[in-house]
Amino acid sequence: MKINHFLAALCLIAIVTGCQSKYEFPFRNPDLPQEERIEDLLARLTTEEKIQQMMNQTPAIERLGIPAYDWWNEALHGVARAGKATVFPQSIAMAATFDEEALLETFTMISDEARAKYHQYQRDGEYDRYKGLTFWTPNINIFRDPRWGRGMETYGEDPYLTERMGLAVVRGLQGDDPNYFKTHACAKHYAVHSGPEWNRHEYNAESSPRDLWTTYLPAFEALVKEGDVQEVMCAYNRFEGTPCCSSDRLLVDILRNDWGYEDIILSDCGAIDDFWRKDPRTPRHETHPDAATASADAVLTGTDLECGSSYRALKEGLEKGLITEEQLNVSLRRLLKGRFELGMFDPDDRVPYAQIPYSVVESPKHVAQALEMARKSIVLLKNEKQLLPLNKEIRKIAVVGPNAADSTMLWANYNGFPTKTVTILEGIQNKVPNAEVIYELGCNHTDDFVMIDLGNHISSPAGQGFVSTFYNNTELEGTPVYEGLAKELHYTTGGNTQFAPLVNLTDFTARFTGEFTAPLSGDIQMKISGNDGFRLFIGEEKVAEVWSNEYGGECTYTLQAKEGEKYPIRIEYIQKRGEANLNFFVGVKEPVNYRATAAKAKEADVIVFVGGISPRLEGEEMPVDADGFRKGDRTNIEIPKVQREMIQALKATGKPVVYIVCTGSALALNWEESNLDAILNAWYGGQEAGTAVADVLFGDYNPAGRLPVTFYQSADQLPDFENYQMKGRTYRYMTQTPLYPFGYGLSYTTFAYQNGKLSQDKIKKDQSVTFSVDLSNTGKTDGDEVVQLYVRYPDHPEEPLKALKAFKRVQVKAGQTETIKISLEPKVFQTFDDQTQTMAVRPGNYQVLFGSSSADKDLQILPLIIE
Repeated sequence: MKINHFLAALCLIAIVTGCQSKYEFPFRNPDLPQEERIEDLLARLTTEEKIQQMMNQTPAIERLGIPAYDWWNEALHGVARAGKATVFPQSIAMAATFDEEALLETFTMISDEARAKYHQYQRDGEYDRYKGLTFWTPNINIFRDPRWGRGMETYGEDPYLTERMGLAVVRGLQGDDPNYFKTHACAKHYAVHSGPEWNRHEYNAESSPRDLWTTYLPAFEALVKEGDVQEVMCAYNRFEGTPCCSSDRLLVDILRNDWGYEDIILSDCGAIDDFWRKDPRTPRHETHPDAATASADAVLTGTDLECGSSYRALKEGLEKGLITEEQLNVSLRRLLKGRFELGMFDPDDRVPYAQIPYSVVESPKHVAQALEMARKSIVLLKNEKQLLPLNKEIRKIAVVGPNAADSTMLWANYNGFPTKTVTILEGIQNKVPNAEVIYELGCNHTDDFVMIDLGNHISSPAGQGFVSTFYNNTELEGTPVYEGLAKELHYTTGGNTQFAPLVNLTDFTARFTGEFTAPLSGDIQMKISGNDGFRLFIGEEKVAEVWSNEYGGECTYTLQAKEGEKYPIRIEYIQKRGEANLNFFVGVKEPVNYRATAAKAKEADVIVFVGGISPRLEGEEMPVDADGFRKGDRTNIEIPKVQREMIQALKATGKPVVYIVCTGSALALNWEESNLDAILNAWYGGQEAGTAVADVLFGDYNPAGRLPVTFYQSADQLPDFENYQMKGRTYRYMTQTPLYPFGYGLSYTTFAYQNGKLSQDKIKKDQSVTFSVDLSNTGKTDGDEVVQLYVRYPDHPEEPLKALKAFKRVQVKAGQTETIKISLEPKVFQTFDDQTQTMAVRPGNYQVLFGSSSADKDLQILPLIIE
């Protein structure tokens, strides 16, 4: 960020003329040099206030007119966790677009929404979590193993693709104003961090120097050096025996000294606790004896901001001489600089981004972009006998599967809350309004049973449903602010919508009462979930409780019912933090009936099965206990058994079957590839995913997404999950044949690559070279092609088998030819020197490979000599 010297000069004039008096404190004067403002504010803080400002939840300093601020905010694929926002496709899906310009445009929209929401919160006096300008995005870890549950948050397995997409995110979030950052982006999780989730608080990642510099660090280096990213988050795990947030090697030697990074380093949430806390339920590193020692060590190593509360012990660290106040000031200067450069201490009329209207939030333009990114992300994996696109005059279509009518699945994780989500079922119904659409759930994701909803058997004096009573306090007492009838309990304040009229968005309680009349005898399931807490009573007996838990939870109670009996139900709900949500379901289990589902689907002309997995199964450190899944990770990469058996029953009908796969990670689709007619990978596509899928299914959009990860045939092709060595992993080092290669994706048209050449076949090591090729659309449909360039190193067998070094998504009309030119800079040809442990261009033979995927059969080779 450049200092505006002109404004500084004006400031000196203002001081001389006495115009500074309108600012109560010098740090409030936007015309003063930034360093002077920082030092003025720093000098006014007490030691206790300094420590408080080094944790993510910073309290207000009322005597200085500084409101509270929480550094924790998220914008993985849209502004998250704070009500209404446009929900774009999940990161792994946007990586599949191979379109960094479109991603930059998307994140420019996201930061527009972020600024509009922030200034509205400021006007409303709301300063709590998820309402600030410091976004802990992007996740640029390498998706090295498909079993990692958080891989969906990344941009795939390739360092170069991750680098380019990460840079687009940072630039879109941080803006281009010469005086102010629009928001902060954060490169996370630094470094060598990509699962497993279940042991991340104690795990020690080991990496060879070669893998460190060629796989795990390149994207971080690019975001620091090229992207000017303003925050870097250190990871939970240890690296070479030391927790990442106190690693001299990572934070001091590489990040600060080698890369010259001078901005904010923050911890992952609770990571400093892992240094010292002893917890029999969650094993931790336990590398430090206590919080004071751990906190002092983290700060001295460069971790300026803690997400958590261990830094409270810095006071004890000062008293014991473990750290000095001036050493705290080093971190405080970085943190204050960040807030000044975001304009937090300046009048809104001085900050151009403050003028963005709230109307941009989930505006039609942004929703249209969500649709476009969803379309661009869809990967056509198989299209036997050109079954797709389907004819819009189709008479009858069957839609089956656990993801067909699931809207929240499309939001993935780290998500905001759209006011409208188009499910895949709705997208198909909207696309062919004259067709009969037969919908059957068929099966759940992993369970061999389905739940039949019995919610219509709950009644109250006011009618069918619950009497609801709301209080704008957290004590469930006093005068209710609203009383009414709730026919079902599926509430959320996502979208800044209230549970009921006059009810707060946060800090409220509610009581719901009704009577359940059992329509049958036997076990009836009552499932309740919410954030922050709830209690469920049957009669006067409390049968489930999660009360005032920051992250909420869910419980299931089994009622042993008798037909015709009446069971009083009372639910009490408390809400204090973040977005509010409460869900209650009552139903009965029934075994999956493959035969009945197939019999109904057989009546259709074509069957669309919408399955895969769900963000409720894969994700961050999740309490999941299902076959094939562990704590958010996966133990295998197979399709869950119940879904495969359902698909096989549908295929046995003899009708064509299209499989829409929703997933955040690679799946072993071997049977499906061999037996089904068409397969579309739709990922977790955001709020417009249903429309996007229908557009592709019926030919209104020609798919051109490409896989940002390898789809393996099975986990047997993978090394051990906990092994961080890259040998045998990803397309760069894998010698076996995958199911679908990295970069793969089909189209409704065909392309031909002709006259591929380099501007020179021999260059010096500091020279660039230009690649060109004539790309022809040889089919009958307009479409996009993703031109991919890889480099191979014949003289250096220790290097990757091939590595992506450039790509370009190009639209070519049917029958037309476009000449594509891509400049390859010297950095493209760098290799790792084991002796010096540095990256450099070395003389020798190289090969530039170009084509439509990473598979050798799809690539042509151009030799190059570097002298």
